[in-house]
Amino acid sequence: MEISIIGSGSWATAIANLLSESQDVLMYARDINVVNSINENHINIKYFPDEKLRKNIRATSNIEELFENKYIVNAIPTQNIRSVYENLNPFFDENKVIINLSKGLELNTHFRISEILKDILGDINYAIVSGPSHAEEVIKKMPTTLVCASNDINLAKDIQDIFNRDYFRVYTSTDVIGVEIGGSVKNILAFGIGMADGLSYGDNSKAALITRGIHEMERFARSFGADEKTINGLAGIGDLIVTATSNLSRNNRAGRLIGEGYSIEESIAKVNMVVEGIPTTRAVYELSKEKNIEMPITYEIYKVLFEGKSAHQSVKDLMARDLKNEY
Repeated sequence: MEISIIGSGSWATAIANLLSESQDVLMYARDINVVNSINENHINIKYFPDEKLRKNIRATSNIEELFENKYIVNAIPTQNIRSVYENLNPFFDENKVIINLSKGLELNTHFRISEILKDILGDINYAIVSGPSHAEEVIKKMPTTLVCASNDINLAKDIQDIFNRDYFRVYTSTDVIGVEIGGSVKNILAFGIGMADGLSYGDNSKAALITRGIHEMERFARSFGADEKTINGLAGIGDLIVTATSNLSRNNRAGRLIGEGYSIEESIAKVNMVVEGIPTTRAVYELSKEKNIEMPITYEIYKVLFEGKSAHQSVKDLMARDLKNEY
């Protein structure tokens, strides 16, 4: 069996190498230099120039070729999904399976990724694999644990079997909404915690932002019918911990740079990768206002990103909110 991966970034490459231990893998990359590097030298020169990939990983810049396979792994940024997939409808049939690795909400529609794909392709076999996972650690086979969620538990179990390794443990879930929302909101919170780091506020501030941020994540997820246990698991708290506390997190790094005084544009340029927490902040802010969901941390991060408010003033305003019972 061959598995297709749409994307050639760091996470796509780490997962390709993992899957190639038991399956042949075909990756899609727009950059012909990346395609040639993978096919000729078994290296992704853009993201892992020092890591040798398995020889049964092939790359192509012809996206249609990927749809000859049953399993299609999506690993492209959320804001690009619609433009990529809207021309691919003729290549889908009822046997195809999309396994999503990306996180975030779409601007304008505020759709989760499963909703974007359903809007474009109709009813599809869909699952999401998510949780606390740095590509840089997975490619080195450091122990990692994630969750695979699908409305079809048997599909989730099939994907669990395909992905599971002695260093990569996969649990199953049927709470697609909870896993998608957890993976989205945690990027916003990681961004805010990065800003606090950039302001040199210390561990007390970080612990408070993580804990109160979990309340926001739970509140938001419950409003859309998610199971609270999912947010308290790998896709919620687990992913938040790894994203909020590590310099390997692009969202945390970008937030830290803004806290240090860099502009949004300068921060994104320095990170040099997609910072999904920025558009997701706008989408979650607009959606929470529309649904009247209280999310004070998200509101302040939005004001820093899109209204020019200083990060220092945002923290002061959070501390000055009306006093209340913790729960």
